[in-house]
Amino acid sequence: MSEKKNIARAAGVLGSATMLSRILGMVRDMVVSRLFGAGMATDAFFAAFQIPNMLRRFFAEGALTAAFVPIFSETLAKRGRDEARELANLCFTLLTIVMAGITIVGIIFSPFLVKLMFPGFSTIPGKFELTVMLNRLMFPYIFFISLVALCMGILNTLRHFFTPAISTVFLNVSMILAALLLRGYFEVPITALACGVLIGGIIQLVMQLPVLWHKGFPLRPRLDMFSPEVRRIALLMLPSIFGVGVYYLNITVGAILASLLPQGSISYLYYAQRLFEFPQGIFTVSVAQAVLPSMSRQAADGDMAGMKDSLTFGLRLTLFITIPAMAGLMVCAVPIFSLLFMGGEFDYAKAVNTAQALVYYSLGLSFVAMIRVLAPAFYALKDTKTPVWTAFVSFLLNFGFSLLLMGPLKHGGLALATTLSACCNMLLLLWFLRRKIGILGGRKIVVSAAKSLLATIPMAVVVHYLCRLTDWSLKGHSFSKTLVLAGAVAAGIAVYGVCVHLLRSDEALDLMALVKSRLKRKER
Repeated sequence: MSEKKNIARAAGVLGSATMLSRILGMVRDMVVSRLFGAGMATDAFFAAFQIPNMLRRFFAEGALTAAFVPIFSETLAKRGRDEARELANLCFTLLTIVMAGITIVGIIFSPFLVKLMFPGFSTIPGKFELTVMLNRLMFPYIFFISLVALCMGILNTLRHFFTPAISTVFLNVSMILAALLLRGYFEVPITALACGVLIGGIIQLVMQLPVLWHKGFPLRPRLDMFSPEVRRIALLMLPSIFGVGVYYLNITVGAILASLLPQGSISYLYYAQRLFEFPQGIFTVSVAQAVLPSMSRQAADGDMAGMKDSLTFGLRLTLFITIPAMAGLMVCAVPIFSLLFMGGEFDYAKAVNTAQALVYYSLGLSFVAMIRVLAPAFYALKDTKTPVWTAFVSFLLNFGFSLLLMGPLKHGGLALATTLSACCNMLLLLWFLRRKIGILGGRKIVVSAAKSLLATIPMAVVVHYLCRLTDWSLKGHSFSKTLVLAGAVAAGIAVYGVCVHLLRSDEALDLMALVKSRLKRKER
């Protein structure tokens, strides 16, 4: 099977599993918004969750995966399963020790972290203390989810993608059940959500272990601080923390600055970010996770032509998906929040404020998606310096844009600053990668993006006019709102599908060929 088919198939498996998780994540946010609204309690929870979540994105899903997968793939390809198994055990043991230490330090110094990251909370009675309590309760989540990320890297390299992707379903289920069933048992009801986060992290880790055992990689304690492979991973991981995680650092900077804005601003940004991550989590992350093992293996074998082909295909597939998703989120921002979130403590004004942030975030969907594919390409080539420098520039730009835009646009300006800095980061990565490995097939990428953009325009027009068939400012009317929004989305997908088919989009043809081949195998 060609690497293109491997990548497309892996992305399909990841996307299907992640779609279920994201749908449940949406249900979770609907439950949270209706039970707790957007105010002091939700600001405190989202801020408290931001700290372990930021570490998760930096260390676990970002730097750890980007550093571990290339070395593990190389060890597996060149030295066999026994050596790869030994490396997995070493990394698991060391990571357990390191993350246990980080968790203990985080719990002890939680007041300092909250005060540093959310200075505006100290001016509101009770808000700082609530945030510290919630942060301490949730901090062990980073311990469990970091081990989950290592297991995910092992399983993805072994071409098993489903279990790591589906495990996030149980985090969402845990939080939903905790919010519905446990909030009455706490003096501060939102504490139940923090308990749900912790329980969900434990479940995610427990799910990975039987699958690893079945694949011949049972994890056992093994300590060797002088292993050359472990040192290589550590050296690769340190700069990767900043290179891969800068986008999420920018999100965190936005939350810090939002603590200085009117109450509710952090919640608006959080809800918008969750909607923004829906297509990103289903498609973008799926493509990035699918293409990284292929690029790492090809780089280890010295197959630079194959690596460039895999990278180019990953970028084209990413743009094919994210360009229409970007337009859809922008056009449907208010309808989505009106239907899914409005009710209880969440009124129309809050829906509009949250939709404003989503529009500005959505402008950067394709930029963020391309970064997720481009940055790991450098780590597959054992280049840790370039992504760090581009990320540092992006971070400075984001901070400058945020200070410039948060005055006139409030929380919307912080979302727009994240988009502008992501665009700069993407362009820098693309330029440096082309200098490093030569022509990337830029003409194919541009033609593919142009076809997707042309197909998106009529799609957006159709969706816009269909969404005007109901009044989204009215409370209730869930049935009619659901019909209109579902019809608009279905019509948009149909219009986009017809247009890319007429334009003879290569990505559409590749996906259709993959679907046909799978149907034929089922018939046999």
